[in-house]
Amino acid sequence: MTLTNRDIVELIAWRRKLHQNPEISNEEEKTAKEVVDFLAVTGPDKVLTGLGGHGVAAIYESGKAGPTVMFRSELDALPIYELSGVDHASLVPGKSHMCGHDGHTAILAALGRQLGREKPARGRVVLMFQPAEETGNGAAGVVADPRFGEIAPDFAFSLHNLPGVPFGEVRLKTGVVNCASRGMRIVLEGKTAHSSMPETGVSPMMAISQLMPALPALGSGTFADDNFSMLTVTHAAMGEAVFGIAPGHAEVWATLRTRRDERMANLCAAAESLVTQIAGQHGLSARWDYQEIFVASVNAPDAVEHLRRALDEEGVVHGEEALPMRASEDFGLFGHSASSAMFFLGAGERHPALHNPDYDFPDDLIPIGSKIFMRAARNLLG
Repeated sequence: MTLTNRDIVELIAWRRKLHQNPEISNEEEKTAKEVVDFLAVTGPDKVLTGLGGHGVAAIYESGKAGPTVMFRSELDALPIYELSGVDHASLVPGKSHMCGHDGHTAILAALGRQLGREKPARGRVVLMFQPAEETGNGAAGVVADPRFGEIAPDFAFSLHNLPGVPFGEVRLKTGVVNCASRGMRIVLEGKTAHSSMPETGVSPMMAISQLMPALPALGSGTFADDNFSMLTVTHAAMGEAVFGIAPGHAEVWATLRTRRDERMANLCAAAESLVTQIAGQHGLSARWDYQEIFVASVNAPDAVEHLRRALDEEGVVHGEEALPMRASEDFGLFGHSASSAMFFLGAGERHPALHNPDYDFPDDLIPIGSKIFMRAARNLLG
């Protein structure tokens, strides 16, 4: 069940190759090919490509009845200019693996190496390399793909590295671990005018100035409360960058966040009502749409117990501190059809934070993450 020294050296080199060649959400074609090529030597019984975009599923069969256990990682990078200074820094300006998805992918590849040497005794393992996690449409695309029915996992597991937590320690709990969220794009339309005669137009200035504080005020509860809701204005723009035109158009973007999926509908309705009211007061038309939709990630009790057993047997320190998180994760969608759980693997208390330009995935987490997953797989499947 252990990786060889050669495995670790080759996995680290491959992880760094992925790091140098990042592809952002929905563009992961070359990364997906890298995964297929790297796993070929492990002899998966079946490989599905192009799942929900550029997703890859490598399936290792026992040939005997038993559960299907899926382990998931992410393929996508971020539109961030890297400032880490490492020798293997991104070669693509403005794009980089600042969330560690390259490392998560290497951890799953490590499982592939071990499964290639010894298949499960019963059931099967699916290694799911999912696209477009950062934009929230990756898991949805995979689940909507008709071929996902060929996988139909009974259990689904995932991990995410977490700076701020001591290196190699794990954070895991039952219940909500990541919030539901979605982006709301609000468009206000009025009428432009000459800046010397603004009264002849319909400006969104007053409406946008009211909306920016009023939207966050819709949030309620504390984060310790399941009724928690939060709304964050992330972008606002009005008119043209000129001095001679009074504005007739404005946009406000906001992120809506709740601990529970069922609270999201109420928050959306409240935001929509507020926009309609304020726009009407100022003679504006208003429209909105929603993007980057993430459901809450909720860890199932039985899946958590399987992970806890693996952690204890591998001697990995674990606790529940720092959970749940306000941040969102689209892994939660897999929990709608499988018993699922995600754990968080400490990257070090002083490690640069996720999405920071100086972040880099710690290579020494590869054998730690893979041994936890492999122990869970062997316990479930033999």
